[in-house]
Amino acid sequence: MTAYEFDATLYPWDARTETWIFVDLPFDIADEIEDAQHGPRRGFGAVKVEVTVGATTWRTSIFPSKERRTFVLPVKKAVLKAESLAPDTVASFSLRTVA
Repeated sequence: MTAYEFDATLYPWDARTETWIFVDLPFDIADEIEDAQHGPRRGFGAVKVEVTVGATTWRTSIFPSKERRTFVLPVKKAVLKAESLAPDTVASFSLRTVA
C-alpha cells in the first residue's frame, strides 16, 4: 500500500466522557487516499492504516471529517505516553494504508 510522511500538530477533541487526541492529515495526502478508495466504504468512511511516530508503530483507522475537510487520525494514549507527545505539539508521522 501507499506510504506517506507528514508533520502535524496534535489537538484535543472532547467527547462526552473523555478527551481524544487527533491530528489532521495534510489535504494533498487526504485527497490521494480518498481517490484510492474503491468499493463499499467501512463504517463512518474509515480507512485502515498503520502509523509510526518516533519508535512507536500501531494500526488504527483514519476518519473523514466534514468539519475539518480532511481525514483525522486518532493518536492512542499509549502512543502519547511512549513518545512524550501532548496537544499543541508537532510530531512527524509515517502512515500507510492497509487492506
